[in-house]
Amino acid sequence: MFSKILIANRGEIAVRIIKTCRRMGIKTVQVYSEADAGSLAVEMADEAVLIGPAPAAQSYLLADKIVEAVRQTGAQAVHPGFGFLSENAGFARRLRDEGIAFIGPNPEAIEAMGDKISSKKLAAEAGVSTVPGHMGLIETPDEAVKIANQIGYPIMIKASAGGGGKGIRVAHSDADMAEGFAAVKAEALNAFGDDRVFLEKFIIDPRHIEIQVLGDKHGHVVHLFERECSIQRRNQKVIEEAPSPLLDDATRAAMGAQAVALAQAVNYDSAGTVEFVAGQDKSFYFLEMNTRLQVEHPVTELITGVDLVEQMIRSAWGEKLAFEQKDLKINGWAIESRIYAEDPYRGFLPSIGRLVRYEQPEEGEQDGYVVRNDSGVREGDEISMFYDPMIAKLCAWGETREDAVTGMARALEDIHLSGLGHNVPFLAAVMDQDRFKSGELSTSYIKDEFPDGFHGLRPTVEQERILIASALAMHEVIAEQDGDPSDRTDWIVMIDKTPHGVGLSYDEDEEMILTLTGGGDIRLSDIDWRPGLAQFKAELDGEAFTAEVKRVADGFDIRHRAARARVRVLRPHVAELYARLPAKAVADTSKLVLSPMPGLVVSIPVVVGQEVKTGETVAIIEAMKMQNILKAERDGVVKAVGAKDGDPVAADDVLVEFG
Repeated sequence: MFSKILIANRGEIAVRIIKTCRRMGIKTVQVYSEADAGSLAVEMADEAVLIGPAPAAQSYLLADKIVEAVRQTGAQAVHPGFGFLSENAGFARRLRDEGIAFIGPNPEAIEAMGDKISSKKLAAEAGVSTVPGHMGLIETPDEAVKIANQIGYPIMIKASAGGGGKGIRVAHSDADMAEGFAAVKAEALNAFGDDRVFLEKFIIDPRHIEIQVLGDKHGHVVHLFERECSIQRRNQKVIEEAPSPLLDDATRAAMGAQAVALAQAVNYDSAGTVEFVAGQDKSFYFLEMNTRLQVEHPVTELITGVDLVEQMIRSAWGEKLAFEQKDLKINGWAIESRIYAEDPYRGFLPSIGRLVRYEQPEEGEQDGYVVRNDSGVREGDEISMFYDPMIAKLCAWGETREDAVTGMARALEDIHLSGLGHNVPFLAAVMDQDRFKSGELSTSYIKDEFPDGFHGLRPTVEQERILIASALAMHEVIAEQDGDPSDRTDWIVMIDKTPHGVGLSYDEDEEMILTLTGGGDIRLSDIDWRPGLAQFKAELDGEAFTAEVKRVADGFDIRHRAARARVRVLRPHVAELYARLPAKAVADTSKLVLSPMPGLVVSIPVVVGQEVKTGETVAIIEAMKMQNILKAERDGVVKAVGAKDGDPVAADDVLVEFG
């Protein structure tokens, strides 16, 4: 077995690989950019080598730097993780030529499957169902429009070398196609150094289901069942689960057999994923094959008990698979939520910065579920604009899907992040939705369920009780600490501007009994909170919960899952005065185009004095390797332009002002 492996990646996947290597007794070398010098992966690895400045193109994407680090440290193999050089056939071939093991598939398999155009042709030859489309290269927007009309809208525009949700657009018209084609080519060239684009028919109301395959260098290939990855935003997976609630045994077997056939056709010899688009009728078509470890691999590990990183290492060493297809079984259900530094209340825009607070849920077996949290950052670390803004992959396993959903919702409660925006409230909202619980999923789920964006959810009756009980309990703790305990038994608890009458008493065990006007009694016990803590933990009528809390001048800001409110504990006559306060006026920004995120200005194609019509592009901002096109929301004349091409901008910087 290898004695030392170099990890050519960063963040949580680097940490994930180090954990398996430690268990296997293998030493690790972590390469890092200047931005990652103080990272958790660097701290955990046995050795670390600086390979360049923060931009990936000057560090993690430089094969010469990786090979030099291998030679310098005496590593025998390279694990590329996902992204960066993980699907670069030239890199894999370079390592092979230099006598360095690549912990991934052979370069010929990467080459065959890495190009989405040629991979679809190979899939069809291997008997795999494929989506109708145009697999030839397309050079101009006019040519793309002509081909799209032959196939029929809607059309998916995809970068041939794409991945990670980048370089993808859906066009519903000729105008969409012309603009989207140019945008995809630009994103593809920037992110992958390859601007080739192809088109395929977009399946209406589709589901994204993928099959995990695993092969060795002796011709053996198995599949480890499927993952459902239909909850996506901008073609980036957000929530994944295994198995899929759509599939029956027959469909699962058919998809698995096709995935294995494709892998065998290219002599696949590592972990890989065959992705399918599936109809609600269980029809399925090949999308692409990812010749690497997937971000969502933990859910497969949780339902099969197979460590995929270990199997990749063993395969690269030349070992035969230690199991056959008949030995693999599905055990329980697992869900993964990708926790990102992005602000769901601002259209999920990147929210980079320092992670001031980071409290993670307890891992391992809990009350009816198991928690796993793959993270590559710690409290105090900075989420950089140069890389993907992922903070963690939070996973929950249960014996049934219902158990896994319940476990995920509770695990999300137990995470606390501050210092930047994050999508935890949004993830919690999905877990609480009846549609998600039913398993009726599609790739348009987020657009369907949140058509106007995410603005949080109104508290349910049960959540109102949590907000009331938490606020009253904290009020009592603070009063006791201040030496000014009140003997009042009647209070008005205001959730935003809605008053709730509450009677307070204690039983013989000093547990709080709250009598709600018109709502009966509730019992609050096992309170775990003191002033300064950001999480309030307790049991409400025997059910454990965690709320995120912040003390403010006249009460508390409290969030439970996706419900957030200002909560005040008031004497009845004071509550009457609060009810009369006028609403605060909102500043008028209707004439301003603001930068929605920190990033770089790609272009501002308008000038002072120019007349602009609704829908015209007024700015393009690049962040996290994605181009964001900002369009005018009204007709107007440009009064001022606040930035120029190439300028760095912060969130809410004024880009264009209309007169």
